[in-house]
This record gives sequence, C-alpha cells and structure tokens, in this order.
Amino acid sequence: MSEVIREVKTTAFKRKGMHSHIRGLGLDSNGKPKPVGDGLVGQLEAREAAGIVVQMIREGKMAGRGILFVGPPGTGKTAIALAIAKELGEDTPFVAMDASEIYSSEVKKTEVLMQALRKAIGVRIREFRLVYEGYVKEIKYRVPKSPYGPHMFIPREATIVLATKDDQVTLNVGQEVASQLREMGIRRGDVIWIDAQTGAVNLVGRTEVEGARLYDIDVVKKVEIPKGPVKKEKEIVRTLTLNDLDFSLALRKASFFSLFGFMSEREIDPELRRQVDESVKKLIEEGKAELVPGVLFIDDVHMLDIEAFSFLTRAMESEFAPIIIMATNRGITKIRGTDLESPHGIPLDLLDRLLIIPTRPYTPDEIRQILRIRAAEEEVELTDSALEELVKIGSETSLRHAVQLIEPARVLAERKGRKQITQEDVREALRLFMDVKQSVDHVKKYEEIFLK
Repeated sequence: MSEVIREVKTTAFKRKGMHSHIRGLGLDSNGKPKPVGDGLVGQLEAREAAGIVVQMIREGKMAGRGILFVGPPGTGKTAIALAIAKELGEDTPFVAMDASEIYSSEVKKTEVLMQALRKAIGVRIREFRLVYEGYVKEIKYRVPKSPYGPHMFIPREATIVLATKDDQVTLNVGQEVASQLREMGIRRGDVIWIDAQTGAVNLVGRTEVEGARLYDIDVVKKVEIPKGPVKKEKEIVRTLTLNDLDFSLALRKASFFSLFGFMSEREIDPELRRQVDESVKKLIEEGKAELVPGVLFIDDVHMLDIEAFSFLTRAMESEFAPIIIMATNRGITKIRGTDLESPHGIPLDLLDRLLIIPTRPYTPDEIRQILRIRAAEEEVELTDSALEELVKIGSETSLRHAVQLIEPARVLAERKGRKQITQEDVREALRLFMDVKQSVDHVKKYEEIFLK
C-alpha cells in the first residue's frame, strides 16, 4: 500500500545548527547538574542557577524579571538559554536574536523588538489530526542541485518506509516534507509522525531496530517501537505564536491593493495586536487554548540603546510577556545613546530587574565531551588522535573554532577515501582555516606595507 502526502510550501535545506543537540539543562531529580546531560557539558553552576530559574518560572515568580548571562564568548550562554526553553516544554517558543538586529532602515527599533517578543509567546491549541506514525525503516532522497547555488543541495522528494509492530506503509513525499526530514537529520530507527494534511514532521525519539545507529552519547531520547496502524487519528497540540496571529489577521484585513505595501512595510497596527490579544484571552477563557510564555534571548545586549532598554523594561511588566534572557561579554561600558557608563552597558533600573548568571571557560575534559557530542550530531567519525588534536585546538584558541574544523576535516578525509577523520585531517584543516587571533596577526604583518 502506498500513500502520498502533498507538499504545502517550499523550504530550503538548512544544516544542523550549533545547538541542535540541546534537549534540556541536564539536571537530576534534586536540581543538581550532571557533568554531561541533555546535550550540555560543564557550566555546572550556571546550569544549576538556570534550573532554579525554571522552577521560578513554573511557579509564576519571574513576572517583571529577566536573566542576564555574563561570560566570555563560547562559554554556552546561548546553549543554556535554549535549554531553559526546552525544560519548559518541547513546544515552548525560543527566539534568539543579536542586539544589533534592531538597527534596520525598514522597520522601527521598537517594532523589531515587539515582533521578537510576540514570536516568543505561544498559544497552544489542541485538535485531532490524521497522521502517519512509526519508526523509519528506510529513507531515500532525490536531491538535485539547488537553484540558489552550485554547492547547495535541496531534496526534491523522498521515499520513506514507516513501520510499527503491526503495520508498514511506504510514503512518497514532496519537497516540503523531504526538506524537513533532511533538516532534522531523520535516519533509520527514528520514531516520527507526519501530519497527513500539512506535512509537518515531528521527531518522537529513537528505537533499537536492525540497521539503526546508536551512540553512547546520544541527543535523541530512546522510545519503544509504536504499535497499531501507521495511519491513525492522533491528538495534535499546535502552538502558534502571537506574532503568527498578528500577521494572519493583518493579511486578512489587508485589501488586494494594499497587500504588497503592507508586506514591504512589515509593521503591525497596534489596534490589530489588541484585537489578537482579546481573541486569545477569549479562547483561553473558553478552555480551547492556553498561553505558552516562551524565551526571548538577546545576545550582545550591550549593543542595544537607551530607547530599546526602556522598551524592554516596560515589556517585562506587560500582561503577555515572555521570559527575557540577555547575554553579554562586556564589563563597564557606555550605554549606547548616552554618555553614561554602566555595568555591561545596561541602565541600572533594568539591571535591578535581572538575575545575573556567570559562565566560565571550558576545561579540556569538557571540550572533549562537547566535541564528541557534536561529532555524533554531525554523524562524523573521529579517531582518538583526531579528537585529542581538536581538544588541543579548542583549549589554545576557542571551542567554536575546534567545532568549526570538524566539517572541513571530514571533507578532507573523504577526498582521501576515508570515512574516519584522522589527526592529519584536523591539522590540514587547521592550516587552511585560521582562528580569529591568527587572522588578526596575519593582517598585522601586512599593515605597514599595504595600509598606509
């Protein structure tokens, strides 16, 4: 029996992100951090503090407050912020932005921040949907060259065999579903379900079946093989953000002639937002939906100016407010837009509302564990000597540079007909790709000659 799922839209393939392996804070039942847990390594004090924050959020004790991570670059600030969102629930919205993103010539600073805030607030709606659910027995992609570049490949379609203990179905899926499967790294042994109407793919976990690759350090939870038919009705929980609802209402109210003008302007009328808020309140009161406050993470927060800080201070006290987490690697610095200096470049009235959590550089042992997790996530094999070489690089330069060298080293190994990355491959990648300090020193050598 063959079922066909139609694609509903087109998306481009994206590689796995730096933090795609994060599943939570890795705490035990007493709130104490495990040395390695849920994709996180080290930063024990910061993770324990984050666990306390999660408990405060669940108890409703974070109203009017925010969090500030302070530490050197590459010490896991973004990872811990994402882990907080994961601890609050898989469908908890997580929005990450750099503070410099607010300086746009097209949209006002406060509008950029408002959209980010509303993207970080979800509305959970429950309904029954027809889905295909089972473990992946086989998956094959048809991947032509991408029209966006000669070195990018986007899966055009895929054939996937889903099975349970009692049933098996072969699905021929279009580009939308195939792109999701590829982006999520779905492989044999993964338990997934696919919405028959929208084509949305959801990863449930990984099960032990013949041909499935299992790792000692895995970032996907292990689950049992599903039972019953593959095609079934399932209660689905959909989470839309307030920003999704804002744009949906704005598009419905926009006339044909003003539609393109609206899309280019990309600003929402405050009155429309008020209407969305009232509709959401009504759904919640009727028991048809519930609010899901998410996490807005603002990196390099010292780049915000005094107007943006004032806006965020007011936003923390609003009725619909996400958890606002900020991060910086600066000490005493000037508040942008003023002549005043302040700790971390943040006004004191906002600092008084923040719980400050420090992060510290990783030890070599912690770097080793992180590299093992990243290698498993990227599905590459490292020899022991290659791993130790990367640990050395991470200790002497930065963890980020060591992680970035894994993929170039894999390409070099494949060119030599090997699947395993050796120490030689890592050293060759290091010779070809500089870290930041080396690049600065490299340019300085030629400043006196070329930059006069």
